[in-house]
Amino acid sequence: MAEAYIYDAVRTPRGRGKANGSLHEITPIQLATQVLQAVRDRNPIDTADVDDVVLGCVAPIGEQGSDIARVAVLNADYAQTTAGVQINRFCASGLEATNMAAAKVMAGEAEFAIGGGVESMSRIPMGADGGAWAMDPAVAHKLYFAPQGIGADLIATKYGFSRDDVDAYAVESQKRAARSWAEGRFAKSIVAVKDVIGEVVLDRDEHMRPEADMQSLGSLKASFTDMGETMPGFDAIALLKYPEVERINHVHHAGNSSGIVDGAAAVLVGSKAMGEKYGLKPRARIRAMGSVGSEPTIMLTGPEFVAQKVLKRAGMTKDDIDLFELNEAFASVVLRYMQALSIPHDKINVNGGAIAMGHPLGATGAMILGTVLDELERTGKGTALINLCVGAGMGTGTIIERI
Repeated sequence: MAEAYIYDAVRTPRGRGKANGSLHEITPIQLATQVLQAVRDRNPIDTADVDDVVLGCVAPIGEQGSDIARVAVLNADYAQTTAGVQINRFCASGLEATNMAAAKVMAGEAEFAIGGGVESMSRIPMGADGGAWAMDPAVAHKLYFAPQGIGADLIATKYGFSRDDVDAYAVESQKRAARSWAEGRFAKSIVAVKDVIGEVVLDRDEHMRPEADMQSLGSLKASFTDMGETMPGFDAIALLKYPEVERINHVHHAGNSSGIVDGAAAVLVGSKAMGEKYGLKPRARIRAMGSVGSEPTIMLTGPEFVAQKVLKRAGMTKDDIDLFELNEAFASVVLRYMQALSIPHDKINVNGGAIAMGHPLGATGAMILGTVLDELERTGKGTALINLCVGAGMGTGTIIERI
């Protein structure tokens, strides 16, 4: 099987996912188009040699529907022969899309492929696409459905993380993100978003709250208490699956959970021969990738299991990994991952994460892959493991090695 190499990775800044956010007036197709154009403009390639574009999108309806990947290919003025497909693995969609692009290269189906994702959460609200998992009572009852926030609080309770623990993690995420922006660590990959007349509307992540401290976070009310304990009473459902837990301690709120934002990302993956054709130097190679299913009520513990799977597949141990990048869906997700795999805090999410900068669902996986690749290059380190927890109980992971 051929190897797949990463040649470039770009992302937009993350805009607040609200009507007053800087990217609210920018349509999803504009976001996807601009990252594809950036990949083309930054690399001297004929887009006729890009065989496929795979974009993650978690709510593929309305403006984000109708195979947004293919429409973005055409709108970005790529060759008509470049195909496009939209995929959805919930929060891991952007990484799954990149893994699919890499798999196409490894299998010989593609010489160049682009993986990435897009989500405009200010224009297409989270959950707008519905689905039987949460909406069909017969399915929800059978699967012991509970929202992600309940699962995050269940993780904190089951594995011993207090409100202070999750808040302290969130404060550190904000500090790391602010420092990274101040030191220009994201400059290599950021593509400023422009409006229809070419004016820059956003060139910096705008969800960050670097002034956050333990006192300000301590003043916030836990977000999932009411839905857990009163109406509709999801705690009782979760505890049917976890009877060893006496009561769920609700510790998560807006300040220690991932932010709702807009954004897009793209990763150029290709064969060695195609890179040589254009004189491109590969930045990294894919060592291993994969996804797993995990228990769907607690939902968010998949990263530790897929990490073990891809490490085994690569013939590596966690000690062979220099940097870990795990999407900060909720603070307890990262704390449990660090606990389960015995990972020191100074090796994971070193530039902050989604608690500080936000989580544009379909794009995040590709975004954090690019972030950790930049960090490997900045520090001269060699390997990174990228992970995301996934709705309905899954995990997706990828190991990359800098070249």
